[in-house]
Amino acid sequence: MPSLLDDILARYEALPPKVQAQIAKDAAEAAKDRFFIPNPGPQMEALGCQADELFFGGSAGGGKSAFLCGTAVDDHDKSIIFRREYPQIKGLEDEVRGLIGTRDGYNAQDKLWRLPNGNVLEFGSVPHETDVEKYQGRAHSLKGFDEITHFSEAQYRFLIGWTRSINPKQRCRVIATGNPPTTPEGYWVVKYWAPWLDPTHPKPAKAGELRWFTTINGEDVECDGPAPVEVNGRMVQPRSRTFIPARLEDNPDLMATGYASVLEAMPEELRIRMRDGRFDAAVKDNSFQVIPTEWIRAAQARWTPQPPKGVGMSVLSHDVALGGGDANAYARRYGHWYDEVIAEKLKGFVDPIDLAARDLTLMRDGCPVVIDMGGGYGSGVYSHLKNNVQSLTLYGHNGSNESKKRARDGKLKFTNKRAEVWWLFREALEPNLGEPVALPPDQELLADLSAPTWQLGKNGIQIEEKTKIKARLGRSPDKGDCVVNAWAYGESSVSARIRTHTNPTGRPVVNLGHSNMKRRRA
Repeated sequence: MPSLLDDILARYEALPPKVQAQIAKDAAEAAKDRFFIPNPGPQMEALGCQADELFFGGSAGGGKSAFLCGTAVDDHDKSIIFRREYPQIKGLEDEVRGLIGTRDGYNAQDKLWRLPNGNVLEFGSVPHETDVEKYQGRAHSLKGFDEITHFSEAQYRFLIGWTRSINPKQRCRVIATGNPPTTPEGYWVVKYWAPWLDPTHPKPAKAGELRWFTTINGEDVECDGPAPVEVNGRMVQPRSRTFIPARLEDNPDLMATGYASVLEAMPEELRIRMRDGRFDAAVKDNSFQVIPTEWIRAAQARWTPQPPKGVGMSVLSHDVALGGGDANAYARRYGHWYDEVIAEKLKGFVDPIDLAARDLTLMRDGCPVVIDMGGGYGSGVYSHLKNNVQSLTLYGHNGSNESKKRARDGKLKFTNKRAEVWWLFREALEPNLGEPVALPPDQELLADLSAPTWQLGKNGIQIEEKTKIKARLGRSPDKGDCVVNAWAYGESSVSARIRTHTNPTGRPVVNLGHSNMKRRRA
């Protein structure tokens, strides 16, 4: 199949010699001050892209890193390119040296390159979540991320906060490059660029199309356009995003080396990512992952926008956060069906009384409320509800408490209550043996539920500590925790289905036996 470059060359060669000569002269003039000349197609489109945040991603060998280094060298007075791990910077150093033909001006200790054209390029790494603080307040006109799926969302959002320049003529932008994620920790990228990457998105976007977003109460909200919008009483300028796919076929130099055959020989789960650049491909699970990813996807595929008819709210589950950047997450379960999870990030200290009031506004049908007591964060909310709200069925879930249940086989015990509720939810999602659980198609929820691993300890099944999961994800798995807790409390899915089958209206059946007996005696 001819490439775009082949088509351009054929058209060029068909032109009269004088026209060819003029084009060659114009091209040489335009490129005389550049070290990097983009290939026709995606690289050229990415270079001219006007998005504030560009994700140039897809298959391996598409020229993503070369483009990132090239535009940093040529187009930005002060730029920084990040890799997650320090040793990975070596590949970027080699890329820049290949562009400018020398290592002159490079301070290998500081990872700072003073380029021949006067621009300055820096390399950075953030192997740990807190490493981002080293770059706080450091302004760059280009913030680049090579292999974006290796970073956490929190790291990315923090680091792009200082994308600016004192030069009014200098364009400022963020460029991320990378292949489709190979671990659940990278799922956030699909959510962040959902209009382009998530096949279930209600309003899909075309490659290169600009969309505008702002953040309201910790959640990204798509705006109608670039015009300022009012957020919490002040006007905010939305930022634009887009995604441009990179293909190996658009990199003729690498195609000529036979690199395609290397990618074709990869195992299927890697080939469909690295060769085909598919972001909808399933990630291979950890051998000790608590809930297989495909089970979660199957539950999300069963979801519909409306709850089952006649089933009231079975339980409201609240994973409490009092600040620190974590979200208050609320799961609302109706039998086997879950409503969309609400996650609210609130700035500063949050009054537990306000959170208790929020619970009361979200609960329906007199359903029970379960408060996650882990770390003691939920104690204030729990106490206020218990002492001030009559006739409320209230549960305090403490994952460290002892569990008296066993797994479905009746043999394996659980180390604590947290292991119990996670494993029981795993059993509920198991194909053919579980329940028809319906989960909302939420990429963050998918990442939360697929993140934990398990091991068999001397006291039974043990689930990975939440602090370790948080370190991997770069955030707290709030949505996953509240969804799992919601399954363990309130009316069970089976009971709800039996009740609605025998009583389609969903209304309580009143026992009139005593009244009927009095009537018969009269």
